[in-house]
Amino acid sequence: MRYWLMKTEPTSYSIDDLAREGATSWTGVRNYQARNFMRDDMKVGDGVLFYHSSCPEPGIVGLAEVSDAAHPDPTQFDARSKYFDPASRPDAPRWVNVEIKLVRRTRLLPLEELRAYPELAAMPLLQRGNRLSITPVTAAEWRFLQKKLK
Repeated sequence: MRYWLMKTEPTSYSIDDLAREGATSWTGVRNYQARNFMRDDMKVGDGVLFYHSSCPEPGIVGLAEVSDAAHPDPTQFDARSKYFDPASRPDAPRWVNVEIKLVRRTRLLPLEELRAYPELAAMPLLQRGNRLSITPVTAAEWRFLQKKLK
């Protein structure tokens, strides 16, 4: 089992949306490293920290889990989608997505609080210049955060 942090802007898709729907396909990722995490590393049952970014108070707002393995992202083939990729073909898709389902909402664990814990100093989220929407979380970081999210 592995663990992940998945960022979303709450104006695009929030923890409230996930709570209402129960599960969602994580479509629209157009970064190769994040795509590779979904395609090569994420498995059904993996834990997910659901993170709100680009908002007044960014931070972890919920726990989810991967509920369906990587498969072709349908938005890459939809010419009306802002995620359309004319170079991608159904017989050779460039982009994939996983599905996640809500485990539970948590208290907001703000970015500033995350920065205060030495146990989390190596998290990719906290590294200068990291802008990936999906990053791995170590088992030790996951266990530490479970205690803080109760």
